Amino acid sequence: MSTKEIVKNVNIKNKKASFEYEFLEKYEAGIVLRGTEIKAIRMSKASITEAYCLFDKEELWIKNMNISSYDKGSFYNHDPLSARKLLLKKAELKKLFAYSKEKGLTIIALRLFTNERGYAKIEIALAKGKKLYDKRESIKSRDNEREMQRIKY
Repeated sequence: MSTKEIVKNVNIKNKKASFEYEFLEKYEAGIVLRGTEIKAIRMSKASITEAYCLFDKEELWIKNMNISSYDKGSFYNHDPLSARKLLLKKAELKKLFAYSKEKGLTIIALRLFTNERGYAKIEIALAKGKKLYDKRESIKSRDNEREMQRIKY
């Protein structure tokens, strides 16, 4: 593995999330990874655009997070779309579990990154889906902000 392939600070974002959802609370969680998954993440071969979180027996799991197969992994390679357990404090898990039972609220992935110690972390958010008119307002405010920047310079 050459050093050119490995990225020191991985920062994979879910750009669609801010357009589709309104964030209520954000959390930083660790991920339980197996074998070649961390090597693939360090090569930035992951996608979280379709990822969402759900509870199973008081544990938080992330589904549809795509970590591509590691090229040099042979038969030790992982399943790209398998569910992965998220690590949070008990108080945070209880709070999220209570909120996730409410109608209209979901837990989505915002950003996958590696911290200074090299561990893969994921930023998740308790989110509420935006209505069509909210999305239009987001577009208008973003366009107005761009126009103000153009006028400024």
